[in-house]
Amino acid sequence: MDSLLTSEMFYNVGLISFPNNSYMDKDMYLQDNLDMFGVTMAVLYLFVCIVGLAGNTLVIVAILKLDKMASATTVYIFNLALADGLFMVGLPFIAIQNFQNYWAFGDLACKLVMVLDGINQFTSVFCLTVMSIDRYMALVNPLRFARWRTPRRAQIVSGFLWLFSLLPVFPMAIHFSARDDLCTVDPHVVFYTWWLAFLSYTFVLGFALPFLIMIVSYTALVVTMRTHRRQASSPGQESNRLETQVTKMVVSVVLVFAVCWLPFYAFNFCSLFGSDLTFVRGFEFVVLLSYSWSCANPILYACLSETLRGHFLTLLCPAKRSTSMHCHPDTEHYDLNNTSERDISVVA
Repeated sequence: MDSLLTSEMFYNVGLISFPNNSYMDKDMYLQDNLDMFGVTMAVLYLFVCIVGLAGNTLVIVAILKLDKMASATTVYIFNLALADGLFMVGLPFIAIQNFQNYWAFGDLACKLVMVLDGINQFTSVFCLTVMSIDRYMALVNPLRFARWRTPRRAQIVSGFLWLFSLLPVFPMAIHFSARDDLCTVDPHVVFYTWWLAFLSYTFVLGFALPFLIMIVSYTALVVTMRTHRRQASSPGQESNRLETQVTKMVVSVVLVFAVCWLPFYAFNFCSLFGSDLTFVRGFEFVVLLSYSWSCANPILYACLSETLRGHFLTLLCPAKRSTSMHCHPDTEHYDLNNTSERDISVVA
C-alpha cells in the first residue's frame, strides 16, 4: 500500500502541494530517471519479486503438503507466507510505474493494487507480531497456554488479522486513482494535515506498535529462559543450546524487521518537508528494501527452524534426505522446566 504512494508522490504531492518544498520539474525527473539507476532498480525489483514468490511458495507448499498446519505456529507461518507471497504480486506494477513513470493499467487496477498491496503488507506484519506472542507462550509455559494455541484458534486469529488489515488501507480505496498517467492520490485530499495523519497511523499500526510488541515478547522470553537456566540445579547442554538458538532468532527477526521497514517510514515523514531527485531515488531504494523483508522471512525460516528446513529438503532434494533425520514437533510440547535432550526448533 504505502509502497505505491512512494516515489510518485514526491513530484505529484510532496513537491507541489506542500508548503516550503523545493520544486523539481517533472520532465527533468523523467529524463534523469531513465538512466543506469532506473535499469538497475528495475532488475533488483524483478529479482526480489522472483525470490520472494519462490521462497514463500515453497513455505506454503511445505506446510500444506508435509506439515498440514498441525500446530498454531505453522498456521501463523502459513498466513505470513501467504501475505508475503501476495505482497510480491504488486511489485511488478510498482516497478513498471517507477521505471516508465507511467501507469498503464487503468483506474480499477490502481485501486486494486493499492488495496491488496496494503492488506498483504499489514497482514504480514501482524502475523509476525502474533508469532512473537505465540513463541513466548510455546516456550515459557506450553501447558498453561495449550488451549489458546490450538490450530483452530490460530486460524480464527489469522482470519481476524486479515480483516483488521482492511482498516489502515481503507483510505487507499477512496482517495487513490489513476490520473495524470500515474496511480496516485486524488488532488482534493492532498494537503499536509491529511498526509501527516495518514503516515502517522500507518506508522503506528504497521511498525511502531508491532515492533514494541515483538521487543516486549522476545525480551520476556529470553529473560525467562535465562532465569530458568540459572535456577536449574544442573542446566544441561540442551538448555544452553535452546537459549542460544532463541537469542539468535530474536536478534535476527527484530533486526531484519527494523532494517527493512524503519528507513521506509523515515523517508515517508521526511518527504513532508521537501525532496529532490536524490531523495526520490533514495526512496525507491527503501521501498525495495521494504519488499525485501518478504524475501527475508522464508530465509529466516530455513535458517532458524529445523522442522521447516527438513520440509524444504524433502521437497527440493527428496533423494538426499537422510532417513535418520527426524524433525520433532518443535516447541509445541516443550517446557523450560523439563529440558530433556530433544531436537528443538525455535521458529516453527
